[in-house]
Amino acid sequence: MKRVLLKVLSLVVLLVLVSGCLQGQTTGKATMVVKDLAGREVAVPENVERVVAAGPGALRIMVYLNATDMVVGVEDFEKQHPGGRPYIMAHPELKELPSIGPGGPGKLPDLEALIELKPDVIFMTYVDAKTAQDIQEKTGIPVVVLSYGELTSFEDEKLFESLGLAGKILKKEDRAREVIDFIKSVQEDLLRRTENAESPSVYVGGIGYRGAHGIESTKAKYPPFVVLRAKNVADELGEGHKFIDKEKLLEWDPDYIFIDEGGLKLVLDDYKKNPEFYESLKAVKNGNVYGVLPYNYYSTNIGTAMADAYFIGKVLYPERFEDVDPVQKANEIYEFLVGRPVYEELARQFGGFKKIDLSTEEAENSLPTSP
Repeated sequence: MKRVLLKVLSLVVLLVLVSGCLQGQTTGKATMVVKDLAGREVAVPENVERVVAAGPGALRIMVYLNATDMVVGVEDFEKQHPGGRPYIMAHPELKELPSIGPGGPGKLPDLEALIELKPDVIFMTYVDAKTAQDIQEKTGIPVVVLSYGELTSFEDEKLFESLGLAGKILKKEDRAREVIDFIKSVQEDLLRRTENAESPSVYVGGIGYRGAHGIESTKAKYPPFVVLRAKNVADELGEGHKFIDKEKLLEWDPDYIFIDEGGLKLVLDDYKKNPEFYESLKAVKNGNVYGVLPYNYYSTNIGTAMADAYFIGKVLYPERFEDVDPVQKANEIYEFLVGRPVYEELARQFGGFKKIDLSTEEAENSLPTSP
């Protein structure tokens, strides 16, 4: 009897093993384990063909990697607010893809939509490990967290790590290296041009932060200023986005003021209410107020930040940027990163690189105030 039972058990085990092998051959996928930017180990398919990218800046990374043909769904935010973000402007076809949820700062994707689209991988930004794991378990789809880091300059290791990781998963390693090298080359060029330069004091207002804001919205360690070695008056506040009291701007009284045109309309509205405040600033009196393209919209527009830096450099150090045409340089940057020169389109929307007279300037567009 024991022998019979042993034979039966052996047969059952053998059948299970054979069944498992056959199932693996027909439905299983080879996987590799990667470590994402939230520190999680994630098993992803060896051959990825379908992806979605959720959260601020996630889709931008897919575009930088020339992986738009793999994207099978996008957030409603990308469809409803395409202006001001070169990656979606260069690829309007992405707006026609199915929705994966509302999108926007702090909003998670629609799990049912993700399950229905069956992507091989979900790339996400600005979520913690617990949230990513929860989405992965509920959908049964690998979730890989990417990051933009702090981005105080263009050379940010977290961003580079994200590009490299996504490049590895998508078999786009060569493109990831090209993008990283390109960003580094721009930073090196700007630092070389401004070595030992004497900078005037500068300030940037109108920086987008979860929507559009006015002159009081600024950034300490603003990347274009950092790589240009410019004396940012807001750096005394530390680093990162800051809201200041306007009286502080009077106290600083910088030589040059740059206005992020995503918030220019709000600045002009405020000027009309209180022209005396603005007219008392040295930069306004001396005609040293300039517009730059929206830098921070659904996370940092890396290409725009670099393009802005060349324009700002031309304003602050004209002799060191004598050979630079900022518009041409902007289009070169956009062509490389997103596949199309979109400066003129951005300039039509927001104004482009120019000197601004607050008393006569008009602005039709701004970033959404509550995206």
